[in-house]
Amino acid sequence: MAKDPVRVLVTGAAGQIGYALVPMIARGVMLGPDQPVILHMLDIPPAAEALNGVKMELVDAAFPLLKGVVATTDAVEACSGVNVAIMVGGFPRKEGMERKDVMSKNISIYKSQASALEKHAASNCKVLVVANPANTNALILKEFAPSIPEKNITCLTRLDHNRALGQISERLSVQVSDVKNVIIWGNHSSTQYPDVNHATVKTLGGEKSVRELVADDAWLNAEFITTVQQRGAAIIKARKLSSALSAASSACDHIRDWVLGTPEGSWVSMGVYSDGSYNVLAGLIYSFPVTCKNGEWSIVQGLSIDEFSRKKLDLTAKELTEEKALAYSCLS
Repeated sequence: MAKDPVRVLVTGAAGQIGYALVPMIARGVMLGPDQPVILHMLDIPPAAEALNGVKMELVDAAFPLLKGVVATTDAVEACSGVNVAIMVGGFPRKEGMERKDVMSKNISIYKSQASALEKHAASNCKVLVVANPANTNALILKEFAPSIPEKNITCLTRLDHNRALGQISERLSVQVSDVKNVIIWGNHSSTQYPDVNHATVKTLGGEKSVRELVADDAWLNAEFITTVQQRGAAIIKARKLSSALSAASSACDHIRDWVLGTPEGSWVSMGVYSDGSYNVLAGLIYSFPVTCKNGEWSIVQGLSIDEFSRKKLDLTAKELTEEKALAYSCLS
């Protein structure tokens, strides 16, 4: 029996990340090789012509799983009936802009898109916020789409998670697929904490801890952390543009694992609504280690947190609390 198509919304679809992301979705990278999709692409009116060009290319690529394309500048049309929403569109920080300026621009964008999702998306729509500040944009979206279950609003820290896996695999000269259970705690910003204390590598002699194999705590507690934290800035410096291909690929990973489940014995990092786990203030959107099953995520419980890690978890939570306060001050 052929499956019914899933409607997937991508906002900011004519931009760099959107352009990398939509062919991956159409090819089945996100929802599986047997899941038909209908793509809903939204962008701002000045990008309407470019958006139409992306639609033409999707038609030209003749993706067998792609059962339709909606390309529009109208949020209501874009959000109608969608099952998965990937919020890539946002206002980027420009030179000379204060964080509050960026925040207020993004709040107005996320407020209107949240209202459209609230009224027109499928009742169990899963939402992934990619645009920065991702955690706080997700919080604003949650505020203005109260009927979407809080468990269905997440933000992307899988990119940071994958960056951490990549750094460990390069350091140890092992396949990235053999490294698992790194954790990104907190904010998708330079205060995030990439944690390898529970991470392992598959070796011929069985699974071994990353700390044991790297055997260099000084590197793991300093350079490794800052490399992952600053990776986005390093890519902008090299490419003169922000991460697009890796962000798109990570967004696919995030949704795929959420919908289809994580492999037994391994977890991934997702920015989710805090319930107070690990003494993180409830009500923040904070990145935790999670496992996924039957379309639901659960925070991995009972991991030991040493003193070094505790300080890092608290530091990034403090930044998120300040961001939340800033966002709410822009609302009033």
